[in-house]
Amino acid sequence: MIHSKDIALAERLADAAGEAIRPFYRSDFTTDRKADASPVTEADRAAEAAMRAILDAEAPRDGVIGEEYGEKPGSTGRTWVLDPIDGTTSFIAGRPIFGTLIALIAEEWPVLGVIDQPIGRERWVGATGRGTTFNGKPVRARLCPDIEDAVLATTSPHLFSDHDAMHFMALAKQCDTRRLIWGGDCYNYALVAQGSVDLVCESGLKLHDFAALVPVVEGAGGHMCDWNGDPLHKDSDGRVIAMGDPARLEDVLAALGHHQHD
Repeated sequence: MIHSKDIALAERLADAAGEAIRPFYRSDFTTDRKADASPVTEADRAAEAAMRAILDAEAPRDGVIGEEYGEKPGSTGRTWVLDPIDGTTSFIAGRPIFGTLIALIAEEWPVLGVIDQPIGRERWVGATGRGTTFNGKPVRARLCPDIEDAVLATTSPHLFSDHDAMHFMALAKQCDTRRLIWGGDCYNYALVAQGSVDLVCESGLKLHDFAALVPVVEGAGGHMCDWNGDPLHKDSDGRVIAMGDPARLEDVLAALGHHQHD
């Protein structure tokens, strides 16, 4: 069970990140390219630094893994996983569908997650043993009786390898192709928890991209797993499915047609 003090700390981290990010939004800031060619901005670095300062003061023995400043080992079996701006491309373009992701992992498993959209001041919080909330009020994912009616989302077709793209398109063809959503990063997963989107399917995600999403989606009654249907953990391979209705799991896996070794 997650303690209320852990949730309160996670929300303070989100508050600090938001305060760091908002002055840069639709303003002037420097942008660099990381080794993998993905963009990073002053806002990314400022937000992560603000969160790390709080953790150093309030949870100094916990580990920290952040997208921008790497890993700090801990001694408690607990690790905070930080993605200061998930969706930096959207942030640079002035689109308010990026988010700050904050997760707490106990041993290997995500047990607490926050998705925070600091411009719209929207916040989803999920934790093991607790229902997911949106700005403090309970939310639930929706049922999806038939995969043919499912609204499917993914960030970009260009983020799939050729192999994974083939399997994604096999899934997309089984869903409602007229309502397929491109773009959104972490915001799509929040919308699954909110009951507005049925499925998200992506590959190539890193721990900081998905750890916070799991408690949010599952606390709302949804389900997250890898492309084999296995639970997501610290060493998952980055192929991720989120669904609002867990009853559709077998349908989704069958449509995806993914074979680990093909």
